[in-house]
Formats: sequence, structure tokens, C-alpha cells
Amino acid sequence: MPAERKALRYGHSEGHTDVCFDDTGRYIVTCGSDGDVRIWEGLDDDDPKSINVGERAYSVALKNGKLVTAVSNNTVQLHTFPEGDPDGILTRFTTNANHVTFNGDGSRVAAGSSDFMVKIVEVSDSSQQKTLRGHQAPILSVAFDPKDEFLGSSSCDGSVAVWKIDDQVQVVSWNVLQKSSDVSNAKSLCRLAWQPGFGKLLAVPADKSVQLYERNSWNNVSRLSDDFIAQPVNVVAWSPCGKFLAAATIGGFIVVWDVDTKQCIERQKHEKGYTVCGLSWHPSGGQIVYTDTEGCLGLLDGVAASSPQHGSKNNEVVNKAMGNYDDLFDEDDDGHLAEDLSENGLAANTVTGGGNEDDEDDDLMPSTGRPRNRGAFLDDDDDTSVDAGSVKYENDGRVGTPLPSVPCPAVSQPRYEGPMPTPPQKPFQPGSTPVHLMHRFLVWNSVGIVRGYNDEQDNAVDVEFHDTSVHHAMHLTNTLGHTMADMSQEAVLLACEGTDELASKIQCLHFSSWDTNKEWMVDLPKEENAKALCLGQGWAAVATSALLVRIFSIGGLQREIFSLPGPAVCMAGHGQQLLIAYHRGTGFDGEQALGVQLLQFGQKKRQVIHGEPLPLSQKSYLSWMGFSAEGTPCFVDSEGTVRMLNRSLGNTWTPVCSTRESCKGTSDHYWVVGVHENPQQLRCIPCKGSRFPPTLPRPAVAILPFKLPFCQTATEKGHMEEQYWRSLLFQNHLDFLSSSGYEIDEEARSKGQKEQQELLMKMFALSCKLERELRCMELAELMTHSVVTLAIRYATRSHRMALAQRLGELALEKATAQHEEDHEDDEEQSELPSTRQMSGMTPSSRKPLSLGISGGKQSKEPALKPLVPRPKSKVTQGIIMVAQVCFLRYNTVGYRGNSLHLSVPFSSRPKTGFQLWLEENRKRILADKPDLDETDIIKEAMSLFRALSAEDRLVGVHTACQWVSLCVFEVLYCKFAFSVDLGCEQNVKWGTRLCSTAALVLCPKGCWLSPSPLFHCRKP
Repeated sequence: MPAERKALRYGHSEGHTDVCFDDTGRYIVTCGSDGDVRIWEGLDDDDPKSINVGERAYSVALKNGKLVTAVSNNTVQLHTFPEGDPDGILTRFTTNANHVTFNGDGSRVAAGSSDFMVKIVEVSDSSQQKTLRGHQAPILSVAFDPKDEFLGSSSCDGSVAVWKIDDQVQVVSWNVLQKSSDVSNAKSLCRLAWQPGFGKLLAVPADKSVQLYERNSWNNVSRLSDDFIAQPVNVVAWSPCGKFLAAATIGGFIVVWDVDTKQCIERQKHEKGYTVCGLSWHPSGGQIVYTDTEGCLGLLDGVAASSPQHGSKNNEVVNKAMGNYDDLFDEDDDGHLAEDLSENGLAANTVTGGGNEDDEDDDLMPSTGRPRNRGAFLDDDDDTSVDAGSVKYENDGRVGTPLPSVPCPAVSQPRYEGPMPTPPQKPFQPGSTPVHLMHRFLVWNSVGIVRGYNDEQDNAVDVEFHDTSVHHAMHLTNTLGHTMADMSQEAVLLACEGTDELASKIQCLHFSSWDTNKEWMVDLPKEENAKALCLGQGWAAVATSALLVRIFSIGGLQREIFSLPGPAVCMAGHGQQLLIAYHRGTGFDGEQALGVQLLQFGQKKRQVIHGEPLPLSQKSYLSWMGFSAEGTPCFVDSEGTVRMLNRSLGNTWTPVCSTRESCKGTSDHYWVVGVHENPQQLRCIPCKGSRFPPTLPRPAVAILPFKLPFCQTATEKGHMEEQYWRSLLFQNHLDFLSSSGYEIDEEARSKGQKEQQELLMKMFALSCKLERELRCMELAELMTHSVVTLAIRYATRSHRMALAQRLGELALEKATAQHEEDHEDDEEQSELPSTRQMSGMTPSSRKPLSLGISGGKQSKEPALKPLVPRPKSKVTQGIIMVAQVCFLRYNTVGYRGNSLHLSVPFSSRPKTGFQLWLEENRKRILADKPDLDETDIIKEAMSLFRALSAEDRLVGVHTACQWVSLCVFEVLYCKFAFSVDLGCEQNVKWGTRLCSTAALVLCPKGCWLSPSPLFHCRKP
């Protein structure tokens, strides 16, 4: 099967890049035109370590813990690995160094430059250098012979040369390349590569093929090509075993040949067609990592696994070698074990030098069915590792004596094959970048930005406010080494972890205080470190390594302290709310097991969320957590899913946005800095090829829209459904603030409700067109009473009489429910709740709430006075007048007799149009057919009713709907009359409803009237 091509990762900015593996294959090291060297722990590493080596880095090589780079400042630099500490400059050129490489044991480095020279430098003593001169143009690449005897080089003069290192002379040269004036103009980089082991072959990219030259004779012994290659070959690389050769082209094609058979066993194409300029094999084979000229990093997994020749021949070699090396290591231990097995009656197979190969394989297989893995060093770059036959050893000068064979017992070892535990996520501050960066964001939120600088020049913290009227910018010397920060409109909170000499400290800058002392500091107990912190309104919270949460007042007074069930991951505060995420257990198979607690402070402290699991996406971790500007808890996971707390649905978490849908590349991400519900905005910073932004230049903030993951949102129905429920979700914070005693924006609430009802009416109309009457009723249940009235009119005009009748019944139920609701409101009107201002609205008038026992004199409760009727305003008198006109007109039409007597019982069930028609025509039917009983009368009436024209039947249905509205009108009028008698302002509300309902019942012609004081009929 072909190799698996992994998704590309953005590694560097656009331009030339290079790549290599470390000696163990654990790390991937890349460099690019941005001057950075990045160390990746695999392709999935989202936070690679970055080392800045200069303005541009052209080449990188790694060996024995030494990292060498060719940099644009004409130097070849040395760094330690993986620490990345500078370790000196190996050599200098008069212009850029284009390529560097190590020899086999890592003692020498070769570098080629644009000044036509090649230098060979001793790593241990850089003063010992050898210079090779002879090329007439910039050097493209250099390559050491595995035996450290020869060095190959290619140049823009079109030649490929082989040099004898000790003599510093050119042995041979081939003109196989197209000439160019500079590396940037070269048609190919012509990266040379020697075959591992004895260096028998030198691979040279030449146009659309690879030429193989034999060592010592320097003859062209082979040529590798493929129809898949349409553009010049750029780089080549040998597999560690020396059997396979990989090549990458200008057009992004990657091919792998079996050198012995000259067959192409692997063909892959770059998913975007970019030029591949870096190529490297994993030290154990099977994987190829590559980079392109756009800064992307890719990987091919399972390379050469499908080659039948490779599988059969190499398995035979490896099995034989493993068998002999097993004998070498097990001669003492396994011999005794074999004897014990023989005593128990278990026969042990033996491996003889000339025995059957199948028997050898059986001896090497334990009872679990897996081959015994011995001597992983067989993958070394030595020819003996792949030399078929038996493994020999030297004994007293005699070569070729086979190793003695001993029994290899079959012993099964228990092995755990269940789910593997996931490493727990480390604690972090929302809105911060990784701690190891020298320049980083300590926090970025809706209030401002705190930056930290820790380099050779300065160790400081800069505080910047988005609104400079809150406070001016501050520059603080970071002598304590603060690594955590949070900021609000009242204070800036900083914290650092403890050392062997110093305790972990909490520092608060209370800049909004009227006191002259605006700073306080607290030392945590010994061996207790701050892990997370946050600020609220009038309080600060710190989570520590002792699984404690410590609450402080904004002035530095210690308040509550409580324990967490697990290590804290992050915290967030807003107003009187505290949100905590922590590890509630061990996750498995890449999942994090996080819990969340939401606490409400203030006069009545309570816990809203009691440690329920935090719903993250599969195999993701928590990347941001906080509150919206309006105070609703939110969080974002590493997959880019934003979730918001839905208080109206039992404090569940609803996904409201996916930032991955807005990313252009697979390695791009959005770094969230704030959430706003009104207007609906997700404020974040786009990060190309990274999960976090750099501090300089100042990143620009982008705004993403919210979108619930509803089905079929491309259709009109799905789009309106998503709009409605999103609008409903983002209105929940108004109910929460209102219930908490805060003043809210009634205009925003009414605007949102109007938008929701409009969407319901649009969906109702769409469902009517689609003949989905049940769906229409479901939508009507979500409507208000006034919108249900509009739905009745629409259903009637659409000739859906059954739907109109059911909507009439629903309108009656809603009117009854509204009546009971208003009655409860009247009873609660005597209570006068105190209102509070939210932080951010009018902070000057907002009094801080105490967290503990309040001290001082308590305020007296307001005295309740009986309600006194107020004088009627002009608006009230106008409504009363219009309602009285409605009532007189209503009595004149004849539907009503006594003003205090209901003409229709309220508890009666509304009648259909057929029932009303039957009552009017019953006498006529009995006159024609007096012998009919009741059942036959109904059957006869139904046949006659069906024979009527559409207009005649419509009149009957109109009458039925008027009957329903009449019931509503009766209730409203009685309520209105009662409120007028009391002389209170309730008559405005009931008079308005009475006027709107009168439109349904006042026309004697059986048609519908729009709400108007004149009540003119539209029907001629």
C-alpha cells in the first residue's frame, strides 16, 4: 500500500527552508527565511520550540547534540540541542553560507558559500579548518563521504566535484548541471547524497533524473528516472539502510526508488504543488519529512512498506541477524531457562548454522505471535547490517566462524493493550502565550494587554489599556519574575512561582483605589505555588498547587478559602462570578477529563455549577476560558469550538462558533481574546501556522460571527432556525442580569424579541407554503399572543381553515395564561427590589458587594406604602376612549347584551364553521326531511356543506374564528372595565389589548379588520 501523506503544517514564512531529524528520530528540526530554527516533537506539535539565529537561515544540520545553521550574516553558527543555547561561530565567509552538513561521527562540519569556497571545520576546535577552492560560482551543496575520505560539492558553474579531504585536491568533476549566476537563479539546488555504509554510490540530481556514480572509479553506473517526474530533481536523500533513494522535484513530486531493482516503489505529489527544497529520512526508516518554498512542513509515513522485494529479503536478513544476536546475548540466561523448560517436558527447538530457515523463524517467534525484537542497532549505517547471510565474528584472527546456536525458548509476556492515559494539561492563563517565550503576552482581554519581556536587555512588564480613560499605560520592572497576570477596570494582578529561596508571591496594583497606597503583596505558604489567578469586581482569586482557591478583597484582605477536587487548569472572573476549570480525573486516548465550577459571590453566595464535566471536542484540550462582556461563561478548545453556557437549558454548554471554519490553512488558528453577545462578535487574532500571535508587530484583531451547528443551514428553513435559536440564546444574559438585580437595556431586549417573532412568522409562512400544518402549530406555540393573531390571519388568507381554527384555540390559551401572569405581576407590584449597576455600564454609581460578613451599620429596608391611584395621563385617557368606542360598537353589532354578562361561556369549546352552519340550517333540513334522526341530519348537513361554494364556506369559518376572538374580547373587556373602576394604570395595558382584539370581532360582514380605532371594513 502507498505511504500515508500527512497534512501539511505551516512552519516558516514564505521562502527557502531546510529540514532534518535528530539522531533518535524524536525531533524534527526546520529552518526558514524568517531566521528561526524550530524544534518539533513530531508533526502534530502545536507549540514547537523556536530559536532565532539571524535574519535568514539557509541550511540546518544536527548531530550528537550539536545544531549547526548557515545564516544570512555570512556565518556558520553552533547551538546546543535541544536547549538551543548559542555555542559559538564555527566559521565565517565573505558572503552567505548556502549549505552545511556533518560528517558521519559529527566531528566535522562542511559548509559551502556564495564566495565559491568550501570549508571543512573541526567542531571541537574551529580554528582547524580546510578550504577547498576550485569552483567558479556559488556553492549549491556539500556532502561528506561516510568514510570521511571524500567530499562532494555542487556549484552554480554547472559542475559536481569530488574532493579528497586530506589532500584538499579535486579528484573528479562532472559538468551535469545548468549554469546560473546565483543560488536564487539556479534551476535546481542539486543536493548531493552518499550511500550510507561504505559510500559505494554518490547520487547526483541531474535535470529530471538522478545519476549514480561509483566510488573510486567515479563511473556513472546507473540512472534513476520515472515518468512521474516532469520537472528537475531538486534534492535527494538515502534511506538509513542504503537500499532506497528518495528524490523531490521543483514541481512538488516525491519519488522513492529501490536502487537494486531500479524500480520506483513510491510516488507522491505535494498537495499544493510547491517546490520541495528539504528532504530527510527518519533514522529508523519508514518516514520521510520534507519542507517546501512556502514554509510548509510535511511527512510521508509508511514509505517502502509495500515493496515485496524489500519485505521478503530484508525480513530474512533481519531474522537471521536477530537470531544470531539473540544467541550472543542469551547464551548464559536462556541456556538455564531452556534447561528448566526441558525438565518440565517442553521441547526446545534449536537453530543450526545450516538448518532450515523456516525453523529459524519459528524459533524466533514467542507464543504471542510477535518476532522478538533484539538489537535495534542493526539499523546502523554499516554495511554489515544489511549483508545477507549469517553474522560472523572475529576470534584470534580467524574470520568467518559462525556463532554457536543455543535454544530460544518461547515465553509469552503479558502486555497491556487497553486505552492509554492522556498526560494532564498544564495550567495556563486565558489570553496568554507560552511561558518559554522571551517576549510574550501575559494576558490579553477586553480591558487591555499585559506584555512580558525577559531577554538580555530588559526584564519588565508593560500594561496597556484599550480605553485610556480607565488608566494610563504602565511599565513595571519584573524583578520577581512574574509569569501570570490578569487585569480588570479596577486592578492588575500578577503572580510568580516560588524558588528554593523565595516563596510564590501575589502582587496587586489597585489603581482605582482612592487610597494613596495602591499596591499590596502576599507571600504564599512554603512549597505552595500560584497556578492560576483572576480578578472580579471587588475581589481576586488565586488557585495554588495545594489544590486551594484563595479569595482576596481588592484591597488585600484575605477572605474565603476552599479546596478543589483536582489540580486547577485555569480561572476566570467577571462581576461576582468565578469560573474554575480543573482536572477531575485522568483522561484516556487523548481525552482530557476536566471539571468546571461556577460560583456566584455577593450577598447570597451560591455554587451554580457543581463540578460537572467540561464538554471538550474529541482529543482536544482547553485553550481559552472566560466570560462574555455581558457575563456569560464561555470556553474554547484546541479544535476551535466555542461553547457558551445556556442558562435556560439547565446550565448546559452550547457550541456557538467554530473558528476552524474560518481558517484558510490546516495549520492556521484563531487566538480568542473576547466574546460579545450584543452585538454578537467573537474577537480573536488570526495566527498563520501557529496557535498564538507574536508580540511584535502588534497583531490585528479580527471579528468572527457566531453560528450554531444546525443541520442544513444552507437552506432557508435551516438558516432561519439557526438565527432564531441563536438570538434566543444570546438574550439569556438579559434574564440573568434582571434576576440578579441589575439594570438592563430594555430597548435591546425588545429589539431582540421583535427579531425572534419576525423569524417565527417567516418560518410559519414557509411551513404554510410547504403544507406543514403541524410544524405551523409548533411554531405558533413559540409566538406571543399578538403574533399568533397575525398567524391566524395568514392561515385564513391561505385558505387553511383547520389550521386557523387550531390557532384560535391556541390564542385563547395564551390569553388565559397571560391573564394569570399579569395577575401575579399585580400581586408582586408591592415589592420594590433594589437595582444594581453592572461593571462596565456605570461603574461610578455601582457600590461594591461584600464577600463575607458585612461590617458597619446596615441600611434600613424601604417602607412599603399602599398603592394610590394616580391621575390619568392623556395617553391613558385616549386609550380608554378608544376602548369605550370599541365596546359601544361591539354592543351595537349585537354580539353582546349586558356589559357585565358574558354572552358566550368562557369555558365553552370553540365551534367550527360547519357547526355554526348546521345550527343556522337545521330547521331547513328538517323541513325538507322530517324523518331524519340526529346522525342522519349530520350526514345530510355535511353533504350539503361540502356542496357549498368556497365563499359560502369561508363565511362560516370566519364566523367561527370571530367566535373565538369574541371569547378573548370578553375577557379583555372585563379586565379593562375592572381596571378602569380601580383607576390604576393597568387600564392602559388592558385597553391596548382590547383595541387590538376588537379588530377580530367588530365587522358584521364576516371579514377581518386591522387594528384601528375607526374599524373600517375592507370588504365592499
